[in-house]
Amino acid sequence: MFGLMQNTPLLISSIIKHAEINHKDSEIVTMAVEGGKHRTNYGEVGQRSAQLAHALTKSGIKQGDVAASLAWNSYRHLELYFGVSSMGAILNTVNPRLFPEQLIYVLNHSEAKFLFLDLTFMPLVEKLAQHLPHVQNYVLLTDRSHMPDSDLENLICYEDFIANENTKYNWPELDENTAASLCYTSGTTGNPKGVLYSHRSTVLHAYVIAMKDNLNIGSRDSLMPIVPMFHVNAWGTPYACAIVGCKMVLPGALMTGENFYNLIKDEGVTIALGVPTIWLGLLHYVSTVKDVDFKKFPIESFVIGGSAAPSSMVKQLEDTFDAAALHAWGMTETSPFGTACRLMKKHDSLSEEEKISIKIRQGRPPFGVEMKITDDQGNELARDGKAFGRLLIKGPWIASAYYRQDDNILDEEGFFDTGDVSTLDQDGYMTIVDRSKDVIKSGGEWISSIDLENVAVGHPDVMEAAVIGIAHPKWQERPLLICLLKEDCAEDKESILSFMEGKIAKWWMPDDVVFIDDMPHTATGKTLKTKLREIYKDYSFPA
Repeated sequence: MFGLMQNTPLLISSIIKHAEINHKDSEIVTMAVEGGKHRTNYGEVGQRSAQLAHALTKSGIKQGDVAASLAWNSYRHLELYFGVSSMGAILNTVNPRLFPEQLIYVLNHSEAKFLFLDLTFMPLVEKLAQHLPHVQNYVLLTDRSHMPDSDLENLICYEDFIANENTKYNWPELDENTAASLCYTSGTTGNPKGVLYSHRSTVLHAYVIAMKDNLNIGSRDSLMPIVPMFHVNAWGTPYACAIVGCKMVLPGALMTGENFYNLIKDEGVTIALGVPTIWLGLLHYVSTVKDVDFKKFPIESFVIGGSAAPSSMVKQLEDTFDAAALHAWGMTETSPFGTACRLMKKHDSLSEEEKISIKIRQGRPPFGVEMKITDDQGNELARDGKAFGRLLIKGPWIASAYYRQDDNILDEEGFFDTGDVSTLDQDGYMTIVDRSKDVIKSGGEWISSIDLENVAVGHPDVMEAAVIGIAHPKWQERPLLICLLKEDCAEDKESILSFMEGKIAKWWMPDDVVFIDDMPHTATGKTLKTKLREIYKDYSFPA
């Protein structure tokens, strides 16, 4: 016997319809690529998303077709999120930080028929266009007054494209498992892999991240996703914000600590999301601002994802702004939300140092996400916070396959291998020990490069740190610490190694420290260890 309830599909169109009716005046603020600050609201975004859908329909875009974007966080990009997917087409948000060869691969692999782009990326697209046979039209996300001279064929002005269209669209009632958006991994080896999200997975993911123990997003908040809308859909926050009516503050192309500081202060930002390098930039800028009580700022939580933040960063953010530093973990294949690190009631009596030791973990999974850790033979390991093994995950917003690839990526129980090495404790807190390809194998034991990096960046002179394994004739591998120093700091190996003493196991101590002028990063801001391994492939430790 089935229940007698309405079977309403979970669709992205239902999110924007709800926001347009119930949150129509909630603000969306953008630092415009053209300059200045633009203000709109969910009511206008809903109408303009409908205009976009009409324009695409007239241009021959059908359900299942792909439209791609190369764009910053802005209100026009938000209109693509809702207009393209709600009509039944697929939005492929492309990361412009990929190498040109990877960009060509992604756009050809997805067979995108439209490419929407910001002014910033015109020179890039002009060079790529000859290699993109599937793209029929290029739509520049600007108005007529800012259209540049260009030889790019089939170049359309976005505002002209949607200007005369109806502000109401009869959104189709799709099967909720219909594809909605497409993101490609920024993997450091091989071609990027496509992860195809459904309407159902997107809506469920948005519901969950808004919950109190997760990102805690509500109608009284002002959320600034510094994480790009081209990186795993800005961690799903555009959809969650529209569901609850949260104000959105979109920083545009200006990725500076000063821009983030001013937006937090002027736009009442209560929640901000970014990778650790973003918060390094903010903290550096704040250190130059005098006679300001940052504790009076509205910010309540800094959400940290992409890679682990060291305890020194967590403490500095919390002490400076009197706001929570919240670790979250996920990946493109998990939409991306997999865990959030909120303290439990029983932790209230702990010392601040003990609380920080928990906050630097990646956190606990929400309802819907299952996790386990296994050894290399697939045997499940204890949830004791000590045993560590391969992290596997399953749930309704976890990938089951890669787009247009036949490889089976799930085990026999339906779990996806994340490629991370982790621990799980009895309360469900997950801690990343390392990526399986980055863990250092020394004398039959494993050394966590992440733990070493987090200790090293606590040194007052170190801006960024990375640890890689170097071949060793006796121990198989030993750790090499690579440091990027803060401005005007002198290279001092002994100072750094002395600082690390007592904070890690003695046998974990790096065998040497080298200094670098520029730390390489992936397209999503993580340290690019494949590049470091290439640089130091012939390195030998001192005798």
